[in-house]
Amino acid sequence: MTLYYRTKAFVFKKEDRSEADRIFSAFTQDFGRIDILGKAIRKIHSKLRGGIELFTLSDITFIQGKNIKKLTDANFVEKFGSIAQIPEKFEIAAAIARTIDCFIRGEEKDEGIFDILHQVFSILNKDTLDTKLYWLVYYYFMWNFFSVLGHRPELSVCAVCRQKLNPYHLYFSNREGGVICKNCSLRNQEALKIKSDTVKILRLILQKDWDIVARLKIEASFKKSFTEVSNYYSQYLLLTYSKQQ
Repeated sequence: MTLYYRTKAFVFKKEDRSEADRIFSAFTQDFGRIDILGKAIRKIHSKLRGGIELFTLSDITFIQGKNIKKLTDANFVEKFGSIAQIPEKFEIAAAIARTIDCFIRGEEKDEGIFDILHQVFSILNKDTLDTKLYWLVYYYFMWNFFSVLGHRPELSVCAVCRQKLNPYHLYFSNREGGVICKNCSLRNQEALKIKSDTVKILRLILQKDWDIVARLKIEASFKKSFTEVSNYYSQYLLLTYSKQQ
């Protein structure tokens, strides 16, 4: 007897195969990441093509084939149309997709990841979203995504000695997984000096309240230092994950 599985899925990647097939990579509500075959979906009269597309939330049904899951039905739940229409938003969505693709390989249900994806795509889709905040949406996703994966940075005390932090002498250590004090940084040459405002914004981001984060006034000089530490941590975790696979 053929078993049919139904779930909601965020589609973050697609790849054309043969003359009319397409492979979709999606993060689902019930199964985590899956790769699923849309057989003949690129044909004009395919019944499937009207219900699933890149950077959408779809209600999908599939069966488990011999080597791959096969899509049998798909209906849009949310299209996030603004993302597809505005190139700058599309670039942010693509960056989120690359992060998911790099860090999530196997199937494992995780409601935390599904929820942060839903929240971030909903934020990015808003017509009222200030263009100056597009970049911040990505890092809002990134830090909360890493937190769900178990890499929430220590921001309240020194990650090494557990002492109270001096706001004028703060360093971020990938190895220690958070902020460390000046004394501990002397024994940690890879630590990156950061501003106290960076720590404050990271704390707000990890509260997952976008409305508060969106009201912050961020100067260009701070944006540079914030993206530096964010990319610093991201590259470290990516290298760590690559070694584990």
